Order: sequence, then structure tokens, then C-alpha cells
Amino acid sequence: MCASNYIIDSTLVVGANHRSSSMSIRDRLFVEDSQVPNILERLRDANILEGLVVSTCDRVEVQCIADNIEIAIKNIVAILADHAELKPTDLEGQIYTLIGDEAVRQIFRVASSLDSLVVGEPQVLGQVKSCHRLASEAGMAGASIEAILQAAYAAAKRARNETAIGERPVTIAAAAARLAQNLHGDLARCSCLLVGTGEMGELVAESLFSEGLGDLIVVHSSPVRAEALAIELDSHFADFEDLSRLLYDADIVLTAFGSRRHVITSDMINSAINHRRQRPIFLVDTSIPGDVDPSIDKIDEAFFYDLSDLEKVVMDGRSSRENEASKASKIIEIELKAFLRNRAERVAVSTLDDLRGHFERIRQEVLRENGNDADKATRLLINRLLHNPSEAMRKEAAEEDGVGWGAAEVMIRRMFGLSKEEPEDVVRNGEDNQ
Repeated sequence: MCASNYIIDSTLVVGANHRSSSMSIRDRLFVEDSQVPNILERLRDANILEGLVVSTCDRVEVQCIADNIEIAIKNIVAILADHAELKPTDLEGQIYTLIGDEAVRQIFRVASSLDSLVVGEPQVLGQVKSCHRLASEAGMAGASIEAILQAAYAAAKRARNETAIGERPVTIAAAAARLAQNLHGDLARCSCLLVGTGEMGELVAESLFSEGLGDLIVVHSSPVRAEALAIELDSHFADFEDLSRLLYDADIVLTAFGSRRHVITSDMINSAINHRRQRPIFLVDTSIPGDVDPSIDKIDEAFFYDLSDLEKVVMDGRSSRENEASKASKIIEIELKAFLRNRAERVAVSTLDDLRGHFERIRQEVLRENGNDADKATRLLINRLLHNPSEAMRKEAAEEDGVGWGAAEVMIRRMFGLSKEEPEDVVRNGEDNQ
């Protein structure tokens, strides 16, 4: 197989997103950055030649290049299921697989944030590039996947530059900030407690600041991490051991801890509400799995949203983007077709190079045999060049239905400029078969 064509034919995407799977399944499939190297190593051991793991709030997806597609799909599903502590059969109906052109299209659409729950979400491209970097560090971003990703980035940039898909984005972070404003009004009078240093928590905190948040305190079990993020956000940090007390003054509680246990319990919130004299607390849990005990949602004056709730909120903003998303999709399709055409043309160039070399070898043979007799040499050259094609054409024309020969004749006449019109018998055969 030609290398250029190989890239497309061997491209595979296996994953679960907000359309294919439940939130609970995506929670379990989610791959943290620290876990990515291990997953990539397991993919390498399963003969996945190149690939990356794209893990975001909306999806967990393996984008890769593989020799044996069927075996690769089976191995990838097994690896994802094991990571989620599930059986492969548990993922039936929750996982999608895309091959060839469709896989490349998916990679383009993911990078362009057209396959996201919130179309145009600006941080998606950055997340993909971060996953790409992890794959590069693990030695899994080879030339084939690299070519696809670079083309996808270029397509994403064009879509963002030529449409309004990135303007006034309706993101999960923005949705959280809007909900906080709906509850508390002017955020300048509010204090926020950020528990943990996860990326989504940081994004929501930045969104709150952009809406005028008055004060932010960061806590983490690692004081160094808490201090580092506090400095980055130009805010304060506190001792994690004081978490329960800090809740008393927090109008907004934002969690991004990711410890796989509830760091905020119902008892802690009940106590905080009592100390706050029934002033409400707005809680946003950005971790997968969650940091906040879901039973807190039953407490009066505690308004709790997890990522699933925020996903529902942002759905309301999608209708205003449909027109721009349609424009962006057309751009992505144009870029995709150009990429696929470029790869196909490379296949033709390689074949033409082989054909030219073949002709040159025959020419040299003829010249050695009849170099002094130009007429004889050129006749011999034509005969030798046409020998194999003539045999193939006779064989094709002799087939019973003749359909294969009809298509071949049209192609031959077109390639060599023998006629601008299709042969009459070919046209007639085509009409008879309609």
C-alpha cells in the first residue's frame, strides 16, 4: 500500500462522547493526564502504531493509526473498559468506531469544536493540542497522525477566523458564572472557595473573575499547588485542614480536586448554612468523578450543579450558534476534501514515478539493442511499452459482461486524450445497466 493512502485507510477513532454514552460511563472512562502515558503504552503493546488519547468533559477518544483495524478496535475497547473497571460488553452501545475518511473527519471536527456539546468552545483545541503533546512525549505521535492533526489544526483556525463560532462563547465555565449571577446578583460582593487545582475549576474561576468576582481562596491538600494557582489567579490560598470553616464565608464553592472521593459532604454544607444564617451557597463540581456529595442538592439554600447539570444549561445556548456552526462545518468539509485529495494525489504521483521509471528502463534496453536505427528502435519501444497493457485490455474486454472494460476504456481514452467523448458502445452499455 502506498504510504500516502495508508494514512487514510489505517486511521481509526474509537471513543465515547456526549451523544453516544451516558455521563456515568464517561466519568469512568475519563483519563487524567497522569494516566495517559500508561494508556498509550498499553496501546503500543496492542500494536497501535501511532495515536493519542483525547480526554475532555465531552469525550474520551483514541485517535490512532493501526494496521489491522478489526483487531485494533477490539484491543482499544478492552483497554478502555479495563481502565474504567468495566467489561468490554458494558461498553456496547456506548462506544463509536470510525474508520478511514470518517475517522479523519472526526479528528477535524473535534479539533474545530464542532463535535462538542458546546459548539465553538474555545478551550477544546487547546485540550487536543495538550493530548497531542502527551502523545509526542510518549513517542506515539508519528508522521501519519501528525499530518492529520496539523491539517485539523489549520482547518480549526480557518473556521474560527472566518465565522463567528468563537464569539461570545457559551461554555460550561460561562454557564457556571451566569448561574452564580442568577443566584447572588453582583459577584463583586461574593467570595469563592476553589477546592483543588483542576483545569476546569481554573477555567470556571477565570470566568467568575471576568464577571466581577470579588474574592477567591484556593485550597488543596498540597499547599504548594494551592499557592501556585492562587498566585496565577491573583487570589489567596488557605490551609486545606480549614476547609469546613472556610465554607462559612463562601458564597460560591467550586471544586476541582479529583480525588475520587467526596471532599464536600452534606454535614459540612449543613453546618455552613447554619453559620451563614441561611444565606445560600452556590456549588459547582467540575471533577470527574465528583468531589461533592450529590445528596447536598436536597439541602435548602444549597444550589448544587455538577458537569451534567451544566451541560443541560449550555444546551440552551446552542440554537444561537447553529447558523455559524453550519458555516464552520462547510469550511471543515472543504479542508477535509483538500486534505484527502492531496493524499490521493500523492498516491498517483508515486504510481507515475514508478511508471516513468519502468518506461525509462525499457527505453534504455531498446537503445542498447537498436541505438543506430531510430525507426526500428521507436517501433520496438512502442511495442514493448504497450505489450502488458494490451494483454490486460484484451483480457478485460473478453470478460462476459464487459462492464469492467467499458470503465477501463473510458479511463484510458481520458488519460491519453484519445477522445473527448465516451465511446458510443460504453454509453450504450451504461444506459442498458441503469
